[in-house]
Amino acid sequence: MGKNKKDWNELSALQKMGIATLAVFQVSLLGYALWDIRHRDAKRIRGPKSLWTAIAFVNYVGPISYFIFGRR
Repeated sequence: MGKNKKDWNELSALQKMGIATLAVFQVSLLGYALWDIRHRDAKRIRGPKSLWTAIAFVNYVGPISYFIFGRR
């Protein structure tokens, strides 16, 4: 069986840029979701803030779910 995974040094510049862009987007999305949860009044959030904070740490799905379903 062949090796399917590449080391970072084996990736092209375009692949590295794509990974870095997705990482920045993911961290930014998480940061904004956490900021919004902290600053939004609890009455304007569906469910407990602590639950949405935990959910926000699930890659991409958590913050997007919060923005779609968690905010009133």
